[in-house]
Amino acid sequence: MNTASAPVRIDDSAADAVRVSGELTFGNAAAALDAIGAAVSRDGRSVLDLSGITRSDSAGLACVLAVLAQSAERGRRLSVRNMPEGMHLLASVCEVESLMA
Repeated sequence: MNTASAPVRIDDSAADAVRVSGELTFGNAAAALDAIGAAVSRDGRSVLDLSGITRSDSAGLACVLAVLAQSAERGRRLSVRNMPEGMHLLASVCEVESLMA
């Protein structure tokens, strides 16, 4: 079974937000963490927009949580916008929903 996923696409053209699209899964979560983390750290981004995520799993959720933690460590507040329903349900089941606010 091939677990590789296509890389996520990152649009950081908005002044305050980073929009992530594509699949955010075990196959690309490590690379996505680096790319998303770098994008949100530039120019004081305050919003992580997940409206373009078409599929995610627990590794995708962990990636988003890690990006939020990295931002907090740098003293920056990052909010998540447009979380996909599947990721929202997984966050609820894992009882980490409050960390995504």
